[in-house]
Amino acid sequence: LGLMFALVKLAGEYGVHLVESLFWRQLAGLPVVIVWLWSLGKLGDIYTQNPLAHALRGILGLSSMSLNFTAMIMLPMAEATTISFATPVFATMLAALLLGEQTGKYRWGAIALGFAGVLLAMRPVSLAGHGIGPWVALAGALLTSCVFIQIRRMSVSENAGAIVFWFSLSTLAPLGVGMIFFAQNHDAVGWSLIAGLALCGAVAQLLLTSAMRHAPVAAIATMDYSSLIWSVLFGYFIFNDMPGPGTWFGAPIIIIAGLVIMWREHTVAKAKINKA
Repeated sequence: LGLMFALVKLAGEYGVHLVESLFWRQLAGLPVVIVWLWSLGKLGDIYTQNPLAHALRGILGLSSMSLNFTAMIMLPMAEATTISFATPVFATMLAALLLGEQTGKYRWGAIALGFAGVLLAMRPVSLAGHGIGPWVALAGALLTSCVFIQIRRMSVSENAGAIVFWFSLSTLAPLGVGMIFFAQNHDAVGWSLIAGLALCGAVAQLLLTSAMRHAPVAAIATMDYSSLIWSVLFGYFIFNDMPGPGTWFGAPIIIIAGLVIMWREHTVAKAKINKA
């Protein structure tokens, strides 16, 4: 994913339109999903009786992806990644407010801590020169958390295969219309960047899906914070960007808040299993 976002940023600087990056990213992901389901013998899982739920998931998913890609283009990679870490904080809050999930003092405390970290990362000094970029990144984190809530709702009646397949397929329709207006002819460098980001996105999707089969969600989610390392490295060596003080101070606080939320969810889930 770190490589994909670096290539998205490079492509944007090279003149590749956002719609193009999104279209080829989603198009490359669709055969990966089909092959993955076929290898598991679960192609039948794509059948659904709830198309409206998939449509809403597609709208939320495409909107959040558009905002996250835009934020990565507008901001230094480390800053965009740091603000995206607010996603589990937003998701925990929305789960309590929209799904009625019980959220005790530990998780509410972590939510408050996470927002304090976001404020540090987005302090006025850090915002200088970035325009609306930080707000785009924050909106992307909020919408990504909405995607998590929608998936949690759908998981009650829908298979994971159906959720992934219909997201990939449904987003290609509006993106295909967008390509009529924004598709361009590119030179070898432009097409190489597009192919690279599409391939990295497809491989990342396959790796994340496979990871879910071999490790607990909490462990996988924790590894997501390593993306800050790659963002700093790619930002420095490719774009000559160094994170500002807001990122250095805000990122550890947001990460700690996210880890507390994951620890608490794991503890509560384990207690429920032991009671059962």
